[in-house]
Amino acid sequence: MGACSVENSGSQIDIGAQTGGGPGRGNTGPGANNGGNSNGGNNGAPVDPDAPRYDENGNLLRPGCETVLCRGNYTAVGLPDVTLADIASFRPAAPSLASEPAGIGIVGMPTNLVSAASAQSIPGTLFGYDVVVRFTPIGYRFAYGDGATRTAASGGASWTALGQAQFTPTGTSHAYPARGDYIAAVTVQYAPEVSFDGGGWREIDGIVEATTGGHPVQIVEARTALVDRTCVENPTGPGC
Repeated sequence: MGACSVENSGSQIDIGAQTGGGPGRGNTGPGANNGGNSNGGNNGAPVDPDAPRYDENGNLLRPGCETVLCRGNYTAVGLPDVTLADIASFRPAAPSLASEPAGIGIVGMPTNLVSAASAQSIPGTLFGYDVVVRFTPIGYRFAYGDGATRTAASGGASWTALGQAQFTPTGTSHAYPARGDYIAAVTVQYAPEVSFDGGGWREIDGIVEATTGGHPVQIVEARTALVDRTCVENPTGPGC
C-alpha cells in the first residue's frame, strides 16, 4: 500500500493517499484501465471474455467459437435454428432404380437391384437470408415388392461393375421365392445441412427421404427338360 497523510487545519481534515503501480490499483502502469482491473498486457487494453465475437463473415459467435461452423457445445448465434419443417420446400430429387437382368428374374436366384443418388445443393431463401440447403445420401432402403426389404449404405452396382457373374448375390440383390409380377421401390435417406449467406455448413437434426417406386420386376421359373429335337428342328417343342 502507498503512504497516507493527514492534515488538520482546524476547520477540515484532508486525507491523501499515494498509490503505487501494483496490479489492480490506480490508473498508471502496464495494463491499467482506469477501473482498477488489469490484465497486464494487450497494450493496456482489458480483455473481456464475454465480449461479442464475430467470424470472418460477420456472424456473431458464442465465446469459444472460432468459426461459424461450430460443433459440440458451441453453435453460431445470431442466426435462426433450422428444423426439417423449415426446409420442407427444399426437396432432393428422387433416386434412380434399375434391376438386372432387365427387369426379369428367376425364382430362387438373386435379382440385382441398383439405385443411384448424389449429394444435392439447392439454393433459396429462408428467414430472409440467402441460403443453400445440401442433402447428402447416407442410406438406401430397398423394398422388393414381396414384403422383403433391405437397408444398405450404398445403392449397389451392376454385376459387370462388381466383376461378378449374373445371378450371384450382391449387397442389394434379392431372391424371390415365387414367380409373379412385383413392384420394387427404393427410399434414399439424406442428411440435411444449411449455409447462410455463403457461411459454413450447419447440420439440421433429422433425416430427409426421397422415394422412387413403381419399378416392375417379373419373376419366372426356370425349368429343364429332355427333348429329342432342338427348337429349330421342332419349333412347337417344349421350351420353344
